[in-house]
Amino acid sequence: MHALAAFLPDESFDKVVHYLHRYKVHLTVTRERKSVLGDYRSAVHGKNHRITVNSNLNKYAFLITLLHELAHLLTYEHHGHRVSAHGKEWKMIYGRMLADFVNHNIFPADIEAELKRSLTNPAAGSCAEEHLMRVLRRYDAEKENIMLVEEVPLNTLFVTKDGRVFRKGEKLRKRYRCTEVKTRLVYLFSAIYEVVPVK
Repeated sequence: MHALAAFLPDESFDKVVHYLHRYKVHLTVTRERKSVLGDYRSAVHGKNHRITVNSNLNKYAFLITLLHELAHLLTYEHHGHRVSAHGKEWKMIYGRMLADFVNHNIFPADIEAELKRSLTNPAAGSCAEEHLMRVLRRYDAEKENIMLVEEVPLNTLFVTKDGRVFRKGEKLRKRYRCTEVKTRLVYLFSAIYEVVPVK
């Protein structure tokens, strides 16, 4: 359990471990997954609650993701499968948990300010909160040649993690219209999606 401390911000370990012990959580720190940052599976057939969190997250993103998944656990404990995954019950529990950690001065001021904005109506994931993601990114280890889609110049090329090449187009509300060079198919990209620019 003490190995977990390396993934968490200072002053948060004891509070996190309290939740893990109280609810008998089997926590797995996994390799990077492109589609999710974390995951929750309820306790069934005598098994413990299971939570996974990606190991490549910075310590603040790791904690926020873990709290997101713990909020699913608490929502399940109180309501079972009778409520929607990211409905008002989950939002209330997650907001309350975030507020508890924010009030203990665990996060830097810029992250704290973004979290306070979302306490009453948190999004389904930190990825859905673009302002929070931009701030959390400041605490990532430096990534060579990585840019956000919004930082790539218009009409220039970029490569995604799976090796596909796109030309960046105009912004449509929140997403960018980009054309895959090989297939000429059009995809909509989040402004904060990480890519490699083609020089």
